[in-house]
Order: sequence, then structure tokens, then C-alpha cells
Amino acid sequence: MAFIDYYKILGVEKSATDADIKKAYRKLARKYHPDLNPNDKTAEKKFKEINDANEVLSNAENRKKYDQYGEHWQHSEEYEKAKQQQSYQKSSQSGPGGYSQEDFNDFFENMFGGRASSSQGRQVRYRGQDFNSELQLELQDVYTTHKRTLTVNNKNIRITIPAGIENGQIIKITGHGGPGINGGPNGDLYIQFSIVNHSKFKRDKNNLYATVALDLYKALLGGEVMIDTFNGKVKLNVKPETQNGTKVKLKGKGFPIYKKENQYGDLYITYQIKLPKNLTTQEKVLIEELQKLRE
Repeated sequence: MAFIDYYKILGVEKSATDADIKKAYRKLARKYHPDLNPNDKTAEKKFKEINDANEVLSNAENRKKYDQYGEHWQHSEEYEKAKQQQSYQKSSQSGPGGYSQEDFNDFFENMFGGRASSSQGRQVRYRGQDFNSELQLELQDVYTTHKRTLTVNNKNIRITIPAGIENGQIIKITGHGGPGINGGPNGDLYIQFSIVNHSKFKRDKNNLYATVALDLYKALLGGEVMIDTFNGKVKLNVKPETQNGTKVKLKGKGFPIYKKENQYGDLYITYQIKLPKNLTTQEKVLIEELQKLRE
């Protein structure tokens, strides 16, 4: 199996930090994403290579194995066990001795050639590689449970995205990773969600926060305002003499709670009073009269 330099694919040094790897992956994934390069086989191949590299280097444990074992990193544990067993046999037959790179290569050539076997003569089964992917969604997208099709390693996977999923949250799709070897089980697919918020709301876990402009007259005399929420408009009564910065809680109008059906956080509204501009002469006179009444 030819050596694949995952660092070179992402364009980073071997000393790159996790943040460097994540930044490089996102930049390249956007550039070569199939949706932006339809019917481009070169871009499709590059996108697959980028994902393969990120799946390994973004996982600290997998990266450590890759740095030590290269393309054979998935089978490092099997190699160590076999090395220990063979070391014991070597020492009993010909005395103590170290392992050369040739011994190392021979072991994996035998394994990938299908000649690796247990003491009963059966082929050893190996679990497939886990895949890691990132999915970017708008905050509005995760307000309701919905289905979405992902393309991972040139395969379309239909998944259900539960409402209320958090930014940075990771979910596991069992059996959708790399294929097992010699009949071993498939690996799993881990999806990390990146939630982008372009709405007027600020999210803090299950609660939402928004600022609503309130004109001076309604703040003084009271009235009604229409408030936007993620599932429509709500009429809200404004109390007379409402002060700037007053906060109001709308119970149950926040964000859905992850995997808890029909349960929601709260929506907190902060009133921001708008002062009138471009006053007419008559308005100024009336305000001056009001000022005298308050003195």
C-alpha cells in the first residue's frame, strides 16, 4: 500500500496544531466541495482525499498512530500484539534482538495480503476506519427535526438531524465508516455540527434573546407590539411607563430541547426605547409644556 501523506494533502506541517488542521480542512473542503464543483471528477477526488486526511489528523489518538505507523495506523494494535508474540518466540529461539523496518513492513504486507491468521488458521477480522465529517447549518435549520442527505466518501447517506442540536455537538452514525477487513465490522461516521447564526436571536443553550425597538409614546402610554419568534409572530402587551432596557420573558418560546419532544427554552425580550427625531415646532412646544408640568 502506497504511503499517503495526509499533512501534505491538507497543506500543513507535521507540527501543525489542531486549530491549524481544522482551518486548513475547512478552507479546502469549501473549495473542492461537490456542490460547488458539479461533474468535476478531479475536485471530487480531491474532496475525498481532504476528508480522509481530516478524519485521521483531527483525531488526536488516530494522528498519533498515523505519525508512528503511516498508512498502517489502523492496525497498530494488532502489530504491537504480534510484535510482542514474535519477540518472545525470537528470544527463545535465537536470543534477544530488535525489530527492523523490514520486519515491520513484512508484517503489514502479510496482513494486507490476506495471510495474517490466528492460531486456528482463520483470517483475523479488522474493524473499519471511523470517518469524521463536519456539517454546517443555519440556526433556523436546527429549530425543527429534519432529514438531510450527506455525501461521505462518494456515498450518499440520509440522516435525521434532531431539533435543538448544539454548535460543536458530535453525533455517531453507526456502521457508516470505512469497510471492515476480512469480514470485520464497518467503522462509524462521526458528524460534528457547526451552527451559523444569521438570525436576530442570540442563542444560549435552550434560551433565546432578542432586542425589540419600542417607540417613546408606546413606552410611556403602553400598548401592543408584535414579536417575531422562530415559529411565527406573538402579540405582546407593553405596560405603561416601560423603561429602557426592561426585560420580558416569553415562556416556552425559546429553542427546542435536544431529543425532548415538545419541550422548549424561553425567549427573553429586551426593550430598547427609540427617541423621536426631526421634531416639529409644535411637538417641541408640547414637550416643553410637558417638561414644565414635571418640574
